[in-house]
Amino acid sequence: MTLTLVLVCCQYSASFAKTLPDLVAYVPGSLPAMRWDARPEAADWTAQTLAVVAAHDAELASTVPADIATFCPHYPKATLNERRAFWVGLLSATAKHESGFNPKAAGGGGRYVGLMQISPRTASHSQCRAHSAGDLRDGAANLACAVQIAAPNVAQDGVVAGNGNHGIGRDWGPFQNKAARAEIAKWTAKQSYCRG
Repeated sequence: MTLTLVLVCCQYSASFAKTLPDLVAYVPGSLPAMRWDARPEAADWTAQTLAVVAAHDAELASTVPADIATFCPHYPKATLNERRAFWVGLLSATAKHESGFNPKAAGGGGRYVGLMQISPRTASHSQCRAHSAGDLRDGAANLACAVQIAAPNVAQDGVVAGNGNHGIGRDWGPFQNKAARAEIAKWTAKQSYCRG
């Protein structure tokens, strides 16, 4: 799979343009499939999150988590771009459970905000650029923060989610629910970037 990307002008992708020559621009229709593809913001969310994941290659795309076969069978042999697509796909499948793809969603009495239901406190602790509730209602900013939160946990634990409370599961409840975790894995595993 070859990804051809056209740089999306935003506060996140522009900062990565100089360091990521392989993520220069996207051509609509050439982006990898994501669970949120029916949303009008889909191309922007995908392109921008691919750039953020690329900035975390050492923790994500350059590693092979112990439980990766459950989520993405082709991953050990995948290209770097296919691996990046998997991580964005995983977030898109998680966002379905967290917010139903609503970037303005708020849960827990307003404590959790946006696509990935991130608390401003967690965002601040994780040194996300977006750390206020208002900032986290921006879909791309929320996803960038999700990568910032998940990457060190995946790297430290050596798993995507383990038994549900490791890796990305440390911060996102759907992974702690066996049925939801299985549904997310079923979706990611059938994507072209996970089939080879």
